[in-house]
Amino acid sequence: MLLRERIEALAARPEGQFSAEDRSLFDEFKTALNRGEIRAAVRDSDGTWRANSWVKQGILLGFRMGQLTDMSASPHLRFFDKDSYPARPTTIADNVRIVPGGSSIRDGAYVAPGVVCMPPMFINVGAFVDEGTMIDSHALVGSCAQIGKRVHLSAAAQIGGVLEPIGAVPVVIEDDVLVGGGCGVYEGTIVHERAVLAAGTILTGSTPVYDLARDTIYQRTADAPLEIPAGAVVVPGSRSVRGERGVAWGLSLYAPVIVKYRDEKTEQAVQLEDYLR
Repeated sequence: MLLRERIEALAARPEGQFSAEDRSLFDEFKTALNRGEIRAAVRDSDGTWRANSWVKQGILLGFRMGQLTDMSASPHLRFFDKDSYPARPTTIADNVRIVPGGSSIRDGAYVAPGVVCMPPMFINVGAFVDEGTMIDSHALVGSCAQIGKRVHLSAAAQIGGVLEPIGAVPVVIEDDVLVGGGCGVYEGTIVHERAVLAAGTILTGSTPVYDLARDTIYQRTADAPLEIPAGAVVVPGSRSVRGERGVAWGLSLYAPVIVKYRDEKTEQAVQLEDYLR
């Protein structure tokens, strides 16, 4: 029986105790996540991203079967978490730079060779981080988030996670995207390849994005997530609040704005030096 079928059958079982065989199946599943052999979301041939619901079921299953355990590093540095999700085991053979200083990668996350992790940062279960990406200090890669190749998640960038609902597509950051300092990308937003998010840009499912270059507005619909076009340069902006009180009080609302698309000047500004890796 395929791994998918076995996980779905186990997830459908009513609440109760799990056997050693069940834990062995979950460990097999988690190993596949760690190796990048299975992913919480995949890109179809037409470029559409879709959730792998059974993978997210398997991740949630780990929380169900896990027991709270003492994972303390010392009597003065205490940690308590589900025994099904310890820190991910890593070795030098993984070819991932984890710079000393308090970073953590949860078991069940794929981190490709050539990734650089600057302290302190955190990668949650189900995440997929592809080759050559840099995760800077105080950055978060949330549960099931999909991060492409050569992405730069700058200091304090927050990539939101999503486990439920099962069918929801997680946040996706495609290849060669620059996510500036203090940015937040949440609620299944998809940022397509080579886009640039200026420092402080916040993208959510309820936030319209105004494209000055193409004279259009992007926003989430009932059937599709918010998507940022390939090569877009997005900056924080604002729009005035209509209505008597809004005008009288001079109020404005936050509004991300696409001011242009990536050009030679942008390339020079965001070029990443390979020697940093």
